[in-house]
This record gives sequence, C-alpha cells and structure tokens, in this order.
Amino acid sequence: MQTPPHPLEVPVQLTKHGHACVVLSADDRRLVVDPGAFTADDAWAGASALLVTHEHADHLVPAKVRAALDADPALEVWTNTSVAEQLDHARVHAVGHGDTVTAAGFEVSVHGEWHAVIHPDLPRVRNVGFLVEGQVFHPGDALTVPEVAVPTLLLPAHAPWSRTGELIDYLREVRAERALAVHDGLLNDTGLGLLAGLFGERGPGQPTPYERLSPGESVDV
Repeated sequence: MQTPPHPLEVPVQLTKHGHACVVLSADDRRLVVDPGAFTADDAWAGASALLVTHEHADHLVPAKVRAALDADPALEVWTNTSVAEQLDHARVHAVGHGDTVTAAGFEVSVHGEWHAVIHPDLPRVRNVGFLVEGQVFHPGDALTVPEVAVPTLLLPAHAPWSRTGELIDYLREVRAERALAVHDGLLNDTGLGLLAGLFGERGPGQPTPYERLSPGESVDV
C-alpha cells in the first residue's frame, strides 16, 4: 500500500450526523458527506461542499440538494455520474474511480464504482467512495478497499446488503488505524451492542479498533 498524504496543517474535525452522514470541518470549511433522509437539517449548516456516494434515499434527498444549491451560489457537489444526471446542475460534478478533486479545500480521491449487491434480482446503482485528505474513507454502500492506506474507515455497520462476517473480513482487509460506525440508523441499542461485541472482544478478531459516535459527536482526524 502507498502511504497517505500528510494531513492538513489545521485540525480537521469529523462530526457524525444521522445514519450515513458525516461532516468534516477545518477552519470555516464544512464538507458534508451523504446527508440523506435520516439526517437532520443541522448537518447542512454552513456547508461549503457536498459529497454524495449514491442515489438511495438514506444518502441523498434530491430536493434538499437542489434547495441548498439555490440558496448558496458558492456550494458545489461531487457525486457519481448517475446522481449528477439526476440533479442536472452546473455546480454538480460527476466523478469516478481514480479521480482526485478539491472540495471545500480538502483533497478528495474517488474509489469504487458500484453499490454492493442487495439481491441478484434488484438492479445495482453506481456508488463511489471518497477518501478525504488521505485520512478518512467513506465507502458509501460498498466494501471498497482503496489502494492506499486508510487511517480512519467509516464502516457501514448495518445494511440490507451486508453480513457481519463480511464486515469483519472488510476490516481485516483494509487494516485501518481505526473504524467509526456509520450506516447504523436502523439499529436499536441491542443491535448496536451486538455489533460492537462482534467487531471487538466477542468476535473472531480483526486488527482495527472500532467505535461508534453518537449523532452530533465529534472526533479529530
């Protein structure tokens, strides 16, 4: 694996919002990732740029994105080709695997192409993962393994397309320095505790410390 680039000189803070959404902030810049239907409006406050991994409603509400673009002429969006076509706006940029862009002053590299398979009879949609500043990787709804080191992995802890065993193997393959749970909005406290145990001391073992942030909780990255 290649080593990641040096982190930004200013502190970067990651804040978890509802379900799959996180916000990365540094100085007055706020990079919002996947603010879907389970995300409260406070995630949008002061947004400098927006990243969208794919089109499912728990990651994207098109009307909210269009309203945000109309309200702020400086706001820009980066997403996959399918979502970009649906939004059809001059400040929505289509990206794909291997691309690197600058969003809200953060360097963002793009990894992956497709959503994980839910069922063979259901069509797959496009999905891209975003590695921000070589530090934080949000895979969207896929178990994409970037070809570079990942200090912080945002792990989709629960989904209709996943099994816990696959997620443990994913943690083993990525070998991030730490994993933070996302995509867990459909679980109650019992389910969250069960997963924490399986990803941790009650599971078969994997190399990455795992934790879950509560909505609104922040960590430095």
